[in-house]
Amino acid sequence: MAKQKQSKLVDTRVIFCGDNLNQLPKLPTACFDLIYIDPPFNSNQNYETFWGETKEKRAFDDRHASTRAYIDYMRPRCMELARVLKPTGSFYYHCDWHASHYVKIMLDEIFGENYFQSEIIWKRTSAHANVIKSYATVKDSIFYYTHSDDFTWNPQYVPYDNAYIETFFDQTDENGRRYSRRDLTASMQRASSGQLYEWKGIRPPPSRCWAMTQDRMDELDAKGKIHWPKKKDGMPRLKLYPEDLPGVPLSDIWVDIPPLHNLAAERLGYPTQKPLALLDRIVKASSNPGDIVLDAFCGCGTAVVAAENLERQWIGIDHSPTACRVMAKRLRDVCHVQEDETLWRNGRGFVVRDLPWTEDQLRIIPPFEFENWAVIALGGVPNKAQVGDKGIDGRVFLVSAMPEETGEYAGELNFMDDWYPVQVKQKDKTGRQDIDAFETAMNRTRRRKGFVVSFDFTRDALAEIQEFFVREHKIIVALTVKEILEETIAQKLV
Repeated sequence: MAKQKQSKLVDTRVIFCGDNLNQLPKLPTACFDLIYIDPPFNSNQNYETFWGETKEKRAFDDRHASTRAYIDYMRPRCMELARVLKPTGSFYYHCDWHASHYVKIMLDEIFGENYFQSEIIWKRTSAHANVIKSYATVKDSIFYYTHSDDFTWNPQYVPYDNAYIETFFDQTDENGRRYSRRDLTASMQRASSGQLYEWKGIRPPPSRCWAMTQDRMDELDAKGKIHWPKKKDGMPRLKLYPEDLPGVPLSDIWVDIPPLHNLAAERLGYPTQKPLALLDRIVKASSNPGDIVLDAFCGCGTAVVAAENLERQWIGIDHSPTACRVMAKRLRDVCHVQEDETLWRNGRGFVVRDLPWTEDQLRIIPPFEFENWAVIALGGVPNKAQVGDKGIDGRVFLVSAMPEETGEYAGELNFMDDWYPVQVKQKDKTGRQDIDAFETAMNRTRRRKGFVVSFDFTRDALAEIQEFFVREHKIIVALTVKEILEETIAQKLV
């Protein structure tokens, strides 16, 4: 990856783990060119999350006591976001129908009604068959604001649809390609001396001249871009193909970007994950290479990935340690950017800040967050079932077993039976009963080696691990959180 120029305003290419209301006040005023947020919706529902590729269910509570509580939660954050947005910057707030009208009023108050630019409607799903006595809800709203009338805007276009091409590109060339005919003349009132000539024995009508120089006309003719009429006295015209034009200017209704289906290659299983194409479009439209992009609710990091791919600087913030780790892995795997302090200081890598790296912090994070932290720290894939996982919280796959190609059609979901189970216990001391249950899980899945992670282990637990090896010649490796934090587990993982 090429070295990128660092911002003089703020350290970029950083993922911050924590509440954005704590992090945003630390950032300087007017330092971001583009801010996109996709905060939790006031949807009063639990999202079923599927991390990685093995369908581990995780419940993410997306509830607020009331719409008022939701707006009260978002208002101070949006005020901080408005503060750190440059006068030439753009702000996008992604939401759904549950609170969108209240969000719009709040944003009008913060940014000003005159700086509301658009409500983008994105068709995020197809109609639902189980809707009763109502219209199916298939859209999200993205509110677009600026801080002034002087803001970055790069027009975006979508391809012409087939009906438009068949209607307006009504001619067909010798290769079967459709084109339309356009006038090659211009008004004499704007003519220059280079446009006043006779070309191939033809002169434009009175008060008209050629629209371009003779050399340019000759060049177009040599490329077959001139339509010659059958009538001898007919005027030649320009052949204009659909690909010669940028397309249809993008409107505020987006139906051409489908949601992520279950087999989509980019799907990580993060709740409410948005397609990369959606964020590519926003980043292209409202920023330029080298500009600074912020996503303060970045989840699995789609906006960050789009910014990285499009050569923008970026900062991501999310309260979830698991989300920050998933985002970091995505940057490494998809963008091929290294997570490295030295490289970051030289403008090449990225860093993750404020992850819960102490035992005290790890003791109080939610259980599923702790499980994901432990499994990912071992280089494994968290299991998908928080409840009913049958004693296995994750799997560590051998490097030799990983397929060269990835994706559903490469057999990624059925690729091998060569893995080690991981059991995670957020306990001060894991006891013998926990080890007995893990032994049962290992025997049921026919595993020869497994890992148990805990803050500590009782003597009976460690004795049972030894007896299990003597009795059945199977290995259970007991790992403490301290060993993982101090990175002293390498030999035990072999």
